[in-house]
Amino acid sequence: MTYSDTTLVLPTLNEREALPILISAVLRRYDGIRILVVDDGSEDGTLSTLSRFSRNKRIGVIERKGLGRSPGLTASIIDGIMSSSTRFVIVMDSDMQHPPEKIREIRSALASGSQIAVGVRAGVRQWPIYRKLVSKLLGSIGHAVLLLSGKKTTGDIFSGFFGIERKLARGIILRNRERFVGDGYKFLFDLLKCIDAKDGIAISEVGYDFGNRRFGRSKAGARQAAALIRSFVT
Repeated sequence: MTYSDTTLVLPTLNEREALPILISAVLRRYDGIRILVVDDGSEDGTLSTLSRFSRNKRIGVIERKGLGRSPGLTASIIDGIMSSSTRFVIVMDSDMQHPPEKIREIRSALASGSQIAVGVRAGVRQWPIYRKLVSKLLGSIGHAVLLLSGKKTTGDIFSGFFGIERKLARGIILRNRERFVGDGYKFLFDLLKCIDAKDGIAISEVGYDFGNRRFGRSKAGARQAAALIRSFVT
């Protein structure tokens, strides 16, 4: 099976250790897949680790800082989607907490007729209790925001692991650019709030175990939480 109709977008910030391991794992599993690394200003030598893949023409890099772009995870994902040219785009984190073996199921769901396929976390073992409670509270608020406004929802509205038809994603972004909080980190939520339940867009779910962090450190903090609140009201 070939995956030449799929681009894997990897938004990246200081993932020197994990990124080459992830790319190698993806290349072993998925023949023909395109990979687009969207770096948001890494300062730990992340991009230099890609030199081992320099001969692979299916791997591209966007250096956002060099282009003068404002930083942000959502903004990085938008750049990746808008720069892709394949039928499908799959987005996942670069820190190995999203299992690369699940790319197959997400792409299969898209090829079978789903326009969006969301990776839904079965559980997060490593998080402390307070973070789980905050996540649950914010998730409840997010679901309420979507449901009360008649929007599409899913089992993990904040997932960073999902696939989508490229043309659909581009259309939604271009029509609703001002509703995406660029410096935020919940692109999927921003996307869902732009889709009415009556639009007939098919969304499927792929369950997965959210891995323990082995490399680097979490970027979540007060600034990201504030950005999420802005997403709720934008």
